[in-house]
Amino acid sequence: MKSGETTSEEITQACLDQIAALDSKVNAFLALDADRALAKAREVDTRRAAGEKLGPLAGVPIAVKDNFCYQGLPTTCGSKILEGWVPPYDSTVVKRLLDADLVIIGKTNMDEFAMGSSTETSAFGPSHNPWDLERIPGGSGGGSSAAVAAGMVPIAIGSDTGGSIRQPGAVTGTV
Repeated sequence: MKSGETTSEEITQACLDQIAALDSKVNAFLALDADRALAKAREVDTRRAAGEKLGPLAGVPIAVKDNFCYQGLPTTCGSKILEGWVPPYDSTVVKRLLDADLVIIGKTNMDEFAMGSSTETSAFGPSHNPWDLERIPGGSGGGSSAAVAAGMVPIAIGSDTGGSIRQPGAVTGTV
């Protein structure tokens, strides 16, 4: 992006296209925010073109595990109990990602309330390992690791209670 060979908007759109092509099989995402992601990408591109000094990850698309609040986008923690709840605030990690000008694409699938190690206990259906759709991506943050392994996003963030992102990263080959 810094060299001008590509833009954040182009990368973000490519991520959204990959999600559209694969997520019906992988089930990595619980919520997408395409409009806001593309708007943020364009904003970063404009600032970069104007010569503004930006951080090293500015404009990079990212997915966040569904136990982090992102204002205006549903947060379910993989549970029907929270279905439809939209937080009126950003979690600390989301705020820091936004302050660093990353582009949040959406929220990833997870074991219900992060209590599992396979992403099979999500109330919204299991995620699948993109290397073999008959296998699990690990958990509780399997949606995040599956999204990266499937090329839906270059990076994703998860929580790590008892290996909740390390184990999925190992299972999907993303660490």
